[in-house]
Amino acid sequence: MLVLALMWGLSIPVTKLGLVTVPPLTLTAMRFAVAVPLLFLFTLGQPRLRLRALPHAAALGVLGIGVGQVAQAFGIAGTAASVGTIISATIPVFVVVFAARRLRQPVSGRQQLGLLAAFAGIALVAFGHGQDGGTILASTVSGAAWMLLSALAIAFYYVWSVELTEAYGTAPVAAWSTLFGFLALLPWAGWELWQVPIHITAQAVGVAVYLGVMVSVAGLFLWLHVLRTVPAPVAAGVQYLQPVFGIAAASLMFGDRLGLLFAAGVVLILGGLTIAVAGSRKAEEAVPHE
Repeated sequence: MLVLALMWGLSIPVTKLGLVTVPPLTLTAMRFAVAVPLLFLFTLGQPRLRLRALPHAAALGVLGIGVGQVAQAFGIAGTAASVGTIISATIPVFVVVFAARRLRQPVSGRQQLGLLAAFAGIALVAFGHGQDGGTILASTVSGAAWMLLSALAIAFYYVWSVELTEAYGTAPVAAWSTLFGFLALLPWAGWELWQVPIHITAQAVGVAVYLGVMVSVAGLFLWLHVLRTVPAPVAAGVQYLQPVFGIAAASLMFGDRLGLLFAAGVVLILGGLTIAVAGSRKAEEAVPHE
């Protein structure tokens, strides 16, 4: 669990390093160019997706990668690593809310309170960081909006993939949806290559390999292993540890300053996560972060 929280917690600070020389769409494409072949290796011996399931998998891939992961890359480019990390921690909150709506269950007062606290925390994080001038503040708010869109899209992806994963297993659904999302992303990444100067450095390649191997593939299967061997309420602790590691890494790698407003925002977001997810263990089990 500690290794998994560290792997996922480092994902946003590490992505920040890759974006130094490679723009968001291209870095995302590089990441999933690494992940797709590895995911299909894990489908060997697994049930195959039927033809009628492919449109569903394609839609999930476009949503999860074309919207969720691309928005995350743009968000990381426009925020400090610590800001992006804590906003991404809201994904489990949105999963709980979307799962309740998907099952046609009312969103409880506890879940509404958790969501409200998380949104208040996002506002404090966005406005409480980068107070050196209007330009920095504007870019931080824009980046926070991208990160929030990413959290919504990824949470939606997890909830709407449950039926397929129950029928065919996690590995085939993850592999096919990732493939479709990657294919949908390629034209946009190609366009970006023509528009933006790009320097493919060893650092950028290393970031893409880390994100593809450790976060998208190893992280997923390590999460499934944890769920099989550790009680779900204990396994859910990964969701709370991940932003702690991410913020600590951002502070060490980029010197992010953690002011009082930022700290208050972190407390509200993690508090909202605790309130919304408590008592919703089934939703927790379905939520790998990346």
